[in-house]
Amino acid sequence: MVSEPYSHSLNPMTNHLIEYLLSPHENSSNTFLKLQNGDSISFLEFNQQINRIANYLIDKGLQPGDRLALQAGKSWQSLAIYLATVKAGGVFLPLNSAYTVNEISYFLDDAKPKHFVCDPAVSGEFESITQSAGCELISINADGSGELSDTVSNFSGQFVAIPRSPDDLAAILYTSGTTGRSKGAMLSHKNLWSNAKTLCDVWRFSSQDTLLHALPVFHTHGLFVATNTCLVAGASMIFLPRFSIDEVLPHLPKATTMMGVPTFYTRLLDTAEFNRNLVGHIRLFISGSAPLLAETHIQFEARTGHKILERYGMTETNMNTSNPYEGDRRAGTVGLPLPGTSVRVVSPDTGEALAVGDIGSIEVKGDNVFEGYLEMPEKTAEEFTADGYFITGDLGMLSEDGYLTIVGRGKDLIISGGFNIYPKEIELILDEIEGVDESAVIGVPHSDFGEGVVAVLVGKNGPTKEQVLSHIRDKIARFKQPKDIIFLDELPRNTMGKVQKNLLREQFKSILLN
Repeated sequence: MVSEPYSHSLNPMTNHLIEYLLSPHENSSNTFLKLQNGDSISFLEFNQQINRIANYLIDKGLQPGDRLALQAGKSWQSLAIYLATVKAGGVFLPLNSAYTVNEISYFLDDAKPKHFVCDPAVSGEFESITQSAGCELISINADGSGELSDTVSNFSGQFVAIPRSPDDLAAILYTSGTTGRSKGAMLSHKNLWSNAKTLCDVWRFSSQDTLLHALPVFHTHGLFVATNTCLVAGASMIFLPRFSIDEVLPHLPKATTMMGVPTFYTRLLDTAEFNRNLVGHIRLFISGSAPLLAETHIQFEARTGHKILERYGMTETNMNTSNPYEGDRRAGTVGLPLPGTSVRVVSPDTGEALAVGDIGSIEVKGDNVFEGYLEMPEKTAEEFTADGYFITGDLGMLSEDGYLTIVGRGKDLIISGGFNIYPKEIELILDEIEGVDESAVIGVPHSDFGEGVVAVLVGKNGPTKEQVLSHIRDKIARFKQPKDIIFLDELPRNTMGKVQKNLLREQFKSILLN
């Protein structure tokens, strides 16, 4: 199913992303960011800081196409670094602030960034790996202060964007794969600005909006969906460092919109103070990054009178579908294809389009779809069809009137609290443990996070649960670590010898709910 494309008219030799996101508002004295401490940053102030950082990066030797990686706390300076990198012609690589040194080492070796920006509190841990990767270490405090902020104050607040073409890269976001090796999804200027313009239009964002932003900015949801859409519209953001009920509740009356993962909404519903009067003025709640339970959708409407608008996207594709702003927002579905995006459901075996209501593989095509995986041409080719559709790995079905329902994931992906977790990465680490013969990592229902990670281990004279957790503690980010560990004599297998994780998920589906 294909929606009508949007129209655009940009100079093909300008920096597309920056022209779309910044130019209309860069000299405005209107507030862009409202910070937790009560400070406000105007579009003009924000753009001047972007320009100072861009001048600083050029002085540091950043060339068009060079990559800059950032692992730091959420701050308005982090957003400025993202846009300054792109404005200077570079490619931005945001990294989860929970990643360990071991994980960061892989990303630096794979992406080969020219610069790596991190918190000075941990910069000492990264000195050897940055030297090995050949990138320069720059420090910035978790609140955005520190060396970088102090240094760039000496640079000019004027900067002319380095020209880039629509297909030039603007960002690389890593998304793990079932092989255990993380893959760098290459996102172009066209990918990002086309999706931001589309979302601004279909969700009716304007300069009158104030978005409550409590999402991380190392993820496509908080960085591109939220920030880019607000920049296109000239909207303001209440920029909170994280989601906390104590922080969110007093700020809701000052917002007109909110984006969140399902966990945000379940936690709000668990709070007695969250009621219809508190959010009567808000025009739109949006949910994504993980499936929103139909039950949550219904409970939220009953409590507030608002129907949450659920949408569907991926790191590789930005946003693909959305329930309508005006029209039927159907619980349990992710809505209709966005303008300019084609979505189809096909047989995983033959690739033929399936009839309405039949479950199959979801494939998408459009300007929103990424350029491919970094330095992985064979993997990229495997993930695209001959006619240019990206094979998402998700399973779903289309209704007669075009609504998409996602029923499962074909790659054993676990989504916990809105974060993607790939079992193979964890299994490779578990299999290193003495006494573990084999492992299977699954996702099972979790009342707060949607899904929780559970590790199933096999091995005679194996380790204790405490020994397993101790082994993995410093090897992978905390959100990936198992919330429970189960020991079995053997794993269930089919006649071909493949582990049947579906049986494990069924057997232990209630283990984290008890």
